[in-house]
Amino acid sequence: MRWRRALTVAGLGLAGTLLAAAGAVCLTSGCSTLGYYAQAVGGHLEIVNRAQPVADLVADPTVPERTRERLLLSQQMRDFAVRELKLPDNRSYRRYAALGRSSVVWNVVAAPELSLQLKTWCFPVVGCVGYRGYYDEAAARALATELKAAGWEVDVYGVPAYSTLGKTEWLGGDPLLDTFVFWPELELARLIFHELAHQVVYANDDTEFNESFATAVERIGGRLWLASRPPGSGQPQAQERVAATEARRADFRRLSFATRDALKAIYTGPGSDADKRVAKAAAMAELRGRYAALKTEAATRGGPWAGFAGYDPWFERANNASIAVLAAYNDLVPAFEALWQREGRDFDRFYAAVQGLADLPKAERRARLAAIAPPPN
Repeated sequence: MRWRRALTVAGLGLAGTLLAAAGAVCLTSGCSTLGYYAQAVGGHLEIVNRAQPVADLVADPTVPERTRERLLLSQQMRDFAVRELKLPDNRSYRRYAALGRSSVVWNVVAAPELSLQLKTWCFPVVGCVGYRGYYDEAAARALATELKAAGWEVDVYGVPAYSTLGKTEWLGGDPLLDTFVFWPELELARLIFHELAHQVVYANDDTEFNESFATAVERIGGRLWLASRPPGSGQPQAQERVAATEARRADFRRLSFATRDALKAIYTGPGSDADKRVAKAAAMAELRGRYAALKTEAATRGGPWAGFAGYDPWFERANNASIAVLAAYNDLVPAFEALWQREGRDFDRFYAAVQGLADLPKAERRARLAAIAPPPN
């Protein structure tokens, strides 16, 4: 299972503006805020300084062939995104940086013991988001320790890519990274489409809207990308592998969302906190038991892609925070996909309609999406 995208305050707007804003907040909220913005700006600038134009790298005979092939493939995807998905034609994903680590940032998410409401942090430019990102894993885990001590349920996960919402064109845009460029073909295409979608529409203080919109674009775009690949083109992802991966994801969503709905009913229902803790423990035990059964069933089907092992870490650490954050990436996706269909599968019209929703007050935005969404299965 891959957590593969995030927004970050790093690089959003001029670095000086961010540091000035951080300094202003520091006067009222403590100077740890200034340190946070400094690491965000510094971390992004370090990546920008490492990035080199893809065109230069593919022409360099010292670049490994595997890297050259992936960079060339990424540019086919980038061109497809502009031509077919009407995503921005800019400098993002035209440069490449090798970081030599598994993640570019580590996100911290937190929720109360008896609630699925994510804690939010607010920043200049992007507004409030339900996570806080760090370029240093140790710093992320230090914050997690503080939050746990204060009674929050916390999750820390590595993120291989993030978006700066198109605000860093003057620095070369968002680069390709070795944290994701070697992913299977469809996964790479979807990630690029997702991150570029963030540059098209962004609604302040609405993580769920933003991430679900980008997820809808990546899913639609991924299907169109696969359909565009000619037979015998040599793409590394066979259709059966894609189908198996999507089936596992669907199983994961059904299982995790069922648990989320059960927890939501427990937390908002009658009973004492002690009663709710008992019911919560039972729901989490059922979640892990059903996952074990899914793994057993998958093993009986055989084949190299039958296993669910990639999801093991998530189920081991599953809590309110890790369950709640799933909603940001999935809950509104059916409504966005229905809106794309309603707009005649025309991306320009689709993006204009999504921007119209983003311009509405949040409550009205949600009501419009609910009216568009297809009925649940």
